[in-house]
Amino acid sequence: MSNVQLTELPALIAQNLLEIEAVALRPNEPFTWTSGIKSPIYCDNRLTMTYPEIRDLIAEGFATLIREHYPETEVVAGTSTAGIPHAAWVAQKLNLPMVYIRDKAKGHGKQNQIEGRVKEGQKVIVIEDLISTGGSSLKAALAVREAGAEPQAVLAIFTYEFATASAAFANESIPLATLSNYSALIDTALRMGKIAEADVAALQAWRQDPASFGK
Repeated sequence: MSNVQLTELPALIAQNLLEIEAVALRPNEPFTWTSGIKSPIYCDNRLTMTYPEIRDLIAEGFATLIREHYPETEVVAGTSTAGIPHAAWVAQKLNLPMVYIRDKAKGHGKQNQIEGRVKEGQKVIVIEDLISTGGSSLKAALAVREAGAEPQAVLAIFTYEFATASAAFANESIPLATLSNYSALIDTALRMGKIAEADVAALQAWRQDPASFGK
């Protein structure tokens, strides 16, 4: 996969996620998250690992983002666990060192939170699979900062586009960029016949106020 056009990726990746059922939309029979929130969408981007063409499209998308917007990147970091394989593929494409970041430091041995070697002052890109509230991804980026390195940005495959996530990253002055997003997914799902025109308003309302959905 080469010559990826970033402007084409949101719709193309959304289509791929829908086709392999990594994303499911059920506006009339919502899923229940562990937090108790009712959601019309379920996303499991780990399924992309099974499909070589799709995972390569994603890796090349990330690599293109880095080449065009973060060319000074010195290390690619994957979040544990879903971001690890994608970070490895991206690091291979860019011929850069790769590390991964645990959600918390190990309770034994050297008690590492970052596995691999990051040197002080190095510019690091953090790779994630999904952004919901952004809490875990931001925590990973802050671990890079605490290690004395510089988190250039967090890059993810997909985002629900919650305002709380955007605000959290802005508050820490860490850029966030994704290959696809909830808006592109709704448009693509409608075009593919996965949802009806009558479903769109409810799906958009969920993004604005997820806590009130289904009540």
